[in-house]
Amino acid sequence: MTMTSDPTPDTGTAVWLHGVVAGTATPAGLPGIAGTPVRAVAAAGLVAVVSDAPLSEYGEAALRRNLEDLAWLERAARAHHAVVDELSRSGAVVPARLATVHRDDDRVARVLVERHDELAGTLARLAGRAEWGVKGYVVPGATPRVEEPAGGGGAGAAYLRRRKAQLSAREEGQRAAADGAAAVHAALAGYAVAARRHAPQDRRLSGAPTAMVLNGAYLVDRDRWDGFAALARELADGHPEVRLELTGPWPPYSFVAEPEGEPAWA
Repeated sequence: MTMTSDPTPDTGTAVWLHGVVAGTATPAGLPGIAGTPVRAVAAAGLVAVVSDAPLSEYGEAALRRNLEDLAWLERAARAHHAVVDELSRSGAVVPARLATVHRDDDRVARVLVERHDELAGTLARLAGRAEWGVKGYVVPGATPRVEEPAGGGGAGAAYLRRRKAQLSAREEGQRAAADGAAAVHAALAGYAVAARRHAPQDRRLSGAPTAMVLNGAYLVDRDRWDGFAALARELADGHPEVRLELTGPWPPYSFVAEPEGEPAWA
């Protein structure tokens, strides 16, 4: 996170950017990041949907501290997403990266002018589409069990053979799940307009009892949502080695390019 050189005291308010849309209307009475109502900043034919954020909590130094607080971060993410999600219900939206804070409306307007072509092009590409997520998890025991090899040598040797057989079965199951996940992703990506395969989440984050082998995001045309869901169900039936979870529709977070080096506070 970087900041321009002039210091800003932790008094007053800054401007939290939720997203950019093509229209001029913003949801009436919708609370923003600090509970303040969202509002519009228009420039270059685009509209940035923002909310006022007190510098005592969202200034550069305070924000740096708060982003290390998982409870605070979760609350901020939920408030930010609530606005972006509501905007996405009315049309295309370019979601802002979490914790994109500007000093004032003029800075926001300057972003709209400087990035007009990119933002307008992204809005056109996202129109009538939404993101769907598919996560896949290993299903233990879904592959044929490896038979314990025969042999003598007493109880110790028998234990080692059983242990080797168990490890072999586990590895085979993980390989089968990984192969199944690749096949599922290829099929879903072929149906979607665009696809991203994110890194699998750690179990502590996913909360799942088994390893994640697929963390996919898919940009799908609105008139193909039912077909996409049906394909996901068909793939789940055809790949019992992977447990699939389908979520959506979501705002297109995975399909908005972030400019390299863009500051979170500017």
